Amino acid sequence: MKLIAWVIRVLVFVLLLVLALSNTQPATLSFLAGYAWQAPLILIGLAFFVVGLLAGLLSALPALFKLRMENGRLKRDLRTARETPAPVAEPPLPPLI
Repeated sequence: MKLIAWVIRVLVFVLLLVLALSNTQPATLSFLAGYAWQAPLILIGLAFFVVGLLAGLLSALPALFKLRMENGRLKRDLRTARETPAPVAEPPLPPLI
């Protein structure tokens, strides 16, 4: 199964490499206020991928910090539960009859 996963990874990498090497023609990206950026098409695609990756990571940070705080609280609760001795329950009395 690991071999099949690695073969698929290599095929995807080679496919993306061929796609990148075949899209090296210059492209112009026009922004507001007349600003334009001229670069190879693959570089523009890579820049948008990186910006999207950073935006996704930035949007996940609040949830990550919340989960870390809850994890720390649960670890403290577990530590205090282990340190406090459990009350010893007395066995039930036998019936009187």
